[in-house]
Amino acid sequence: MTFYRAQETIQVQGYTIPQGATIVPNIWAVHRNADVWDDPGKFEPQRFINRESDLSGKDSKLIPFGGGRRSCVGLPLAYRTVHLILASLLHHFEWDLPQDSMENGLDMTEKFGLVISMATPLKAIPNKCGL
Repeated sequence: MTFYRAQETIQVQGYTIPQGATIVPNIWAVHRNADVWDDPGKFEPQRFINRESDLSGKDSKLIPFGGGRRSCVGLPLAYRTVHLILASLLHHFEWDLPQDSMENGLDMTEKFGLVISMATPLKAIPNKCGL
């Protein structure tokens, strides 16, 4: 989680933020901003195709790894390996969804806690090993 400190006392939408105050951005709200994303509550990975995305935290529309000096230290590793890991899983297995998900679609509602997770966890069943 990324924390910031106010460099000076400032007014934001009628609120006074004093100098030195700790500021914690609401990443959940940033990623669901209807002014930036079409239908922000819907899972649409294709929205990132042909879109310039800056994961360094400079683009405040998409900050899954935080930003600045205290961003996630695993970002460079994830950025370099996620394609290989995903490709290996897709290549070596044929995947199925549970029958209820096939009939009713995926439940994308969220469960709030220390971290946000899916209310109904996603399950993918490997049905054939390609090794």
